[in-house]
Amino acid sequence: MREGEAEQVINFFKAREMNAKLVDAADEFFDALKGFVDPEEKRKAFRNTFYAVLARVVREENANYLVQGTIAADVVETVKGIKTQHNILEQIGIDPGSYGLTIVEPLREIYKHEVREVARSLGLPAEFSERPPFPGPGLATRVLGEVTRERVEIERRATKIVEEETAEIESFQSMAVLMNDRATGIREGKRAFGYTIAVRLVKSTDAITAEAVNVPCEVLKRIEKRITTEIPEVVHVLYSLSDKPPATIEFQ
Repeated sequence: MREGEAEQVINFFKAREMNAKLVDAADEFFDALKGFVDPEEKRKAFRNTFYAVLARVVREENANYLVQGTIAADVVETVKGIKTQHNILEQIGIDPGSYGLTIVEPLREIYKHEVREVARSLGLPAEFSERPPFPGPGLATRVLGEVTRERVEIERRATKIVEEETAEIESFQSMAVLMNDRATGIREGKRAFGYTIAVRLVKSTDAITAEAVNVPCEVLKRIEKRITTEIPEVVHVLYSLSDKPPATIEFQ
C-alpha cells in the first residue's frame, strides 16, 4: 500500500473504538507473485492469495461475513475481459464458498463518484471520502514485470513524490508506474543501468473512461528531479499522455 496507509486506516477505526486488526501477509503475497510477469497471471495469483488469507482471518476471528468494496467499474471491466479485477468472483463463475467465504458487496452497483456521495452522507472525513482511487492489489499493480520487495519499495517512494507534487492539480488519479525494462543513465560521471518511472494523471468520473491531465512542465520537472535524486535506482522519468481508451487508467 501507500507509505503509512495501512496504519492510517487502522487508526481511523481505532479512533472510533472499533475492533481493528492489521494482518501482515506480505510474505504470502510476494511468494505468490514470484516469477510472474504477465498482468493477468499476476492479478489471478493475487486474487487467490487475497481470498485465501481473508478466509483464514475470517475463521480466526469467528466472523460470518466478508464485506468488501467492489464497485460497478470492477464488475464491468472483468466481465468484458478488459482486465481481471481481483475482487470479482461470482460474475465470472467462481463460487466464493470455494474459499469458505460469504461475501457482502454493498457498493457493487454504483460507480466511484456515487461511492463518494455515500461516504459524504455517512460523515466520513474528506481525507477518506475524497481520496484518490487505489487499485485493490495496491502498488503491485503499478510494478510492471515481476513484483519483488525491492521494486515495490521503489514504486512506493515514487508514488509518494508524485502525489505530493500533484496534490493541488485536479485529477481522478495520480500515480507513478515502475516500468519493467531498465535504461542507461549517468551517476557521478559513470554509466548507471537503472529503472524508469512513468508518471500518470487522469481526469474521470466513473473510471470507465478517462482523459490524461495536461500537467504544467514545471511540475513535471520537479517530479523528475525529486524522483531521480531521492531514488537513485531511477534514471529516467516519463509522462503518460494516453486517454482511456485506448489505454486503461492503470498500466496493467
